[in-house]
Amino acid sequence: MPLIRVLAFCTAIAVAAAVGGCGATLPQTASITSDGNAGAAYPSIASEQPEGVPKPFGAADEPARTGREVIANPTIADVMAPSPLPEMSWGNANAPVTIVEYASLTCPHCRNFHLTVYPDFKRRFIDTGKVRYILREFPIGKTSGNATIALRCAPPDKYLDLFGKFMEQQSSWVSQEVRLDAIYAVARQVGMTRPQFDACLQNQGMIENLKWVKDRGRKLGIVGTPNFFIGSKLIKKELTIAEIADYVQQAEQHGGTPTAAASP
Repeated sequence: MPLIRVLAFCTAIAVAAAVGGCGATLPQTASITSDGNAGAAYPSIASEQPEGVPKPFGAADEPARTGREVIANPTIADVMAPSPLPEMSWGNANAPVTIVEYASLTCPHCRNFHLTVYPDFKRRFIDTGKVRYILREFPIGKTSGNATIALRCAPPDKYLDLFGKFMEQQSSWVSQEVRLDAIYAVARQVGMTRPQFDACLQNQGMIENLKWVKDRGRKLGIVGTPNFFIGSKLIKKELTIAEIADYVQQAEQHGGTPTAAASP
């Protein structure tokens, strides 16, 4: 990779960390992008949103909400509570194990999981009918928020393709300031037109529904990305394929939820 591209990518990842509040480091491979402000719906830098552009998911300066309800031990019914948006899921709907990933498009750890672990995960567990995989949005920062709106406006059969393109091309669109042209440059790769993209960003119903998805995640105990539910077990770390295999084996033996810690 040319030096200029390497430097550009490193800069983008550093910016993503700044926007998303990176810094939570857990044991082993457990780095996550942290949702640093539990109050504002999508906390970010006040100057990030350009003049005249809708402020998705709450303004940066809105007061923090206190007393947020968090379910101490969510059940599978809590995790799978009906959503105002269709679940983006792949695999056998009746698979013995369901894995839910909460992800932010600007999260470098989510990018790493999607590029290095997901292909093997899909081949070994989703395509074979062992796992139903659900991807839920947990945008951190206004840049991620705007990209997430565009992601949800893509046709359902293009959703995972666009998600992958946002991950693969993080260095081209992630920055401290919201760059709508750069976000659209990714979205148009799945056939989205600029009028569709612009109308999407004005869709207040979509914005409110995405806020519900994130608030539901917080209620379930999600604090950053990537976070995973396997059955009702919440795992706050970036998973390896070996850990997924261990968790799936446990879950198959215990009615859909693993009961012990996976091996490192």
